[in-house]
Amino acid sequence: MTKEPTAARLPLTDPELVDRLGDDLRSAGFSATGVPELLGTSAHRALGRDERWPAFRATRDGSALSTLVRLFLLGTTEDEKAVGRAFPMLGIDAAVSAGALERDGDGIRAGLDIRPHADEDDEYLVVSDLDSDTRPGPVRHDHVLGIGQASITLANAVIRERAERVMDLGTGCGIQALHAFSHSGSVVATDTNPRALALAGATARLNGQRWDLRPGSLFQPVAGQRFDLIISNPPFVIGTGVQQYVYRDSGMAGDRMCEAMVRGMPDHLTPGGTAQMLANWIVREDADWRERVGGWVAATGCDAWVVQREMADPAEYVALWLKDAGETGGQAAETASAWLDYFATEKVAGIGMGMITLRHSGSDDPDVVLDEITGAGEEVTGDEAAAFLSRRNWLRSTSDLELLGARLALAPSVILEQRSLAGHEGWSTVLRLLRRPGGPGATIQLDEWGQALLAGCTGDLPLAMLLDLMATAHGLDLAALAEAVLPTIRVAVTRGLLHPVNA
Repeated sequence: MTKEPTAARLPLTDPELVDRLGDDLRSAGFSATGVPELLGTSAHRALGRDERWPAFRATRDGSALSTLVRLFLLGTTEDEKAVGRAFPMLGIDAAVSAGALERDGDGIRAGLDIRPHADEDDEYLVVSDLDSDTRPGPVRHDHVLGIGQASITLANAVIRERAERVMDLGTGCGIQALHAFSHSGSVVATDTNPRALALAGATARLNGQRWDLRPGSLFQPVAGQRFDLIISNPPFVIGTGVQQYVYRDSGMAGDRMCEAMVRGMPDHLTPGGTAQMLANWIVREDADWRERVGGWVAATGCDAWVVQREMADPAEYVALWLKDAGETGGQAAETASAWLDYFATEKVAGIGMGMITLRHSGSDDPDVVLDEITGAGEEVTGDEAAAFLSRRNWLRSTSDLELLGARLALAPSVILEQRSLAGHEGWSTVLRLLRRPGGPGATIQLDEWGQALLAGCTGDLPLAMLLDLMATAHGLDLAALAEAVLPTIRVAVTRGLLHPVNA
């Protein structure tokens, strides 16, 4: 295991050099707009699939932008003169000294991963370490992970409402803090890894942002402080407790890190504050994952929405993370064997992977929903998370009597799907599904009565009147009909299929 780096050897810690680096990158057009324009649509899409040869072909002109793309996005070693032209303000020697570049024989290669990134509002540059695909072999112990699927998933799921104080716990390269800055008054970003804090600091400076960067584990750096929003993509990988790589291994066995984070959130949330984090959890043989994770969130006293997106097979899980770290050969086999032995001892049937959202509502009866939502296109987004919490809060404060008096309307995007079987008397409907495309878990099954009732939910009449009309038309008992229907109505509201009008 390598020694922790000293501050003197950390990359991009000189603000002046970072500024000059940024000037060179921007001057060349190294941006989320400039790179796709250079590559062209086809090559840019191919690069997103990790097919690099079209991008090599598109960057043969020797321009500064082509050289930067080859260095930082394709991982090639380039001619020193070409690299010098790409860094007129920083210079090669200063770039090497700062750790942005490295000498490789007679050429120059990237020392760090620096890549353009964008959201709906702005364009950014993000600094991290090169991954094992760009630089083959195991990554370093203090490797700083760049933009990946997990970080994008979390960024998309964060509720983008104004938050005066934001904490990014386990900031890594700083991608979550970067997105949070635009809707916050201040950002505190923490990490146990000095190298991560250095690269996060460079990411902030390259983008003209200021974050309060603090070293330390869990909530130690913010003891006694509270935040309106806490975001975390922690080292959640379920393992033996050996910290082989800081970015994935917490140093705590099993899922104790995720449990500790969840249980610690309420002490650091303001009233009404929200915490959102990615997490992995152990699913043991003959056990429901909801029991384990439900115990964590119930202890917080917060409203909670937990979504399990996937359950990974133990062997596939180990293979995934060995590949991610670039481990191969005998050492990888030894690590995998010890890892799987641990899973077998702990009777681990699978590893749950998902999102946990908490809100410090102050309710004496916190609302906890644990969902398993695995469908493509049903990912949690910030808008969906905010709407879900709002709908659940409305339902909690609305009695059955008040619900009967509410005017409800179907969401505009809702569609009804029916499946039928052929018989001697024609087609017979056997399944009715009401679906809101793109809504996480936004599907309910209806019977014929439910289909008719929800068709009448146009926002014009109170629910009680619709039930009365149905009961009268079919000779049903109104009280019994209401008792049977109200649970389905509450589920439909929860999933955003129905919504109260003027409420």
